[in-house]
Amino acid sequence: MTTSPGGVPLVPEAEEPVGADALLARVAAGDEDAFARLYDLLASGVFGTCLAVLRDRDHAAEVTQEVMVEVWRTATRFDAGRGSARTWALTLAHRRAVDRVRAVQSQRTRDQRVLDEQGERPFDVVAEEVEDSMDRERVRHCLEGLTPTQHEAVVLAYYGGRTYREVAEQLAAPLTTVKTRIRDGLLRLRDCLGVVAA
Repeated sequence: MTTSPGGVPLVPEAEEPVGADALLARVAAGDEDAFARLYDLLASGVFGTCLAVLRDRDHAAEVTQEVMVEVWRTATRFDAGRGSARTWALTLAHRRAVDRVRAVQSQRTRDQRVLDEQGERPFDVVAEEVEDSMDRERVRHCLEGLTPTQHEAVVLAYYGGRTYREVAEQLAAPLTTVKTRIRDGLLRLRDCLGVVAA
């Protein structure tokens, strides 16, 4: 341990805590360590803002991740003259959460419209056409082109005979997320297999 000229032990000075604004400036310069520290400072507030709008912890967690990625990608756009880094991040969080609410509501409205018009579960026709008109090898190839989450949800729903709700329970995922995965997966299957939508 270092001592002073009088023999008194010198204690190293504690490192000054760095504020969110200073960390964001470092993030804008590409500093990954600064981003990790900024994440620790802001993530709980961002999550709280998202949860207040969405009222769903899973959606709030997803949107929080999207916001923090956006903070990393767009840090150079932050203007300290218009507010603090915390205010900027919380504003991004609020906007993203409101966008998610609108997107979920629009999806529900579209799903309901399809159900009302067809009187059957949406996209069943795609699964039937795939099973009726394509050989197993081609279907397997196209299934491998799905994301892991889409693949799992589609296989459980259409080859395991489970309902959307049963798939959601098995995967411990929100029902709306499972519906989106299945819909997107079936659309990708349709495109891969060259099925013409009716």
